[in-house]
Amino acid sequence: MTQNRTEIIRDNYDRIAREYAHRLFRELDHKPLDRQLLERFAASVQGCGTICDMGCGPGHIACFLRSTGAEVFGLDLSPQMIAQARRLNQDIEFREGNMLALDLKDNALAGITAFYAIVNIALESLPQVFREMHRVLKPEGLLLLSFHIGDEVIRPEELWGNRIDMEFYKLQPDRIERLLGDAGFAIEEVIERDPYAPDLEFQSRRAYLFARKPAVNA
Repeated sequence: MTQNRTEIIRDNYDRIAREYAHRLFRELDHKPLDRQLLERFAASVQGCGTICDMGCGPGHIACFLRSTGAEVFGLDLSPQMIAQARRLNQDIEFREGNMLALDLKDNALAGITAFYAIVNIALESLPQVFREMHRVLKPEGLLLLSFHIGDEVIRPEELWGNRIDMEFYKLQPDRIERLLGDAGFAIEEVIERDPYAPDLEFQSRRAYLFARKPAVNA
């Protein structure tokens, strides 16, 4: 993903940040599987250190993780998304950041959640994203990644009444498994689900993938 494309994505999310927060901040209330998987993730890394919610948007995933007792901060490319996250979650830290070049030390994190954080990233850029995630995780650190299943690239002209200029990528789980494996991850489980009701979310099949950075002596 070129710097220009990164800037375009940032600008688009800046433009829709307030409406995004208004519509999606409470979405987990209606998504029982998502809550269950986040609770499982939080329990798996409990007491191991800090979690980063990457592509955090308005901070709803970080908020849920904090409610489980997790030590969590959020990271997003969009300054306006970060502003919304800080407004809605005053007890959680949020930082601007780019998943292609994380401003984090090696082996810094016990876990990463990335719910639809790769939806706007072209396939050829995903290896770099996954290498960065692997780099900043501690040995035995856990990644929970979610994405839309498919092969299409969707280019909507507007979202919630706002004009946008971004690609949204659907991805095949086996391809993501291979890319994560190439980056050094061990895949633990892939879970798929059909979409919830149309009034709750975009109608696409979803994947949730648990992947772990192996122990040093593995």
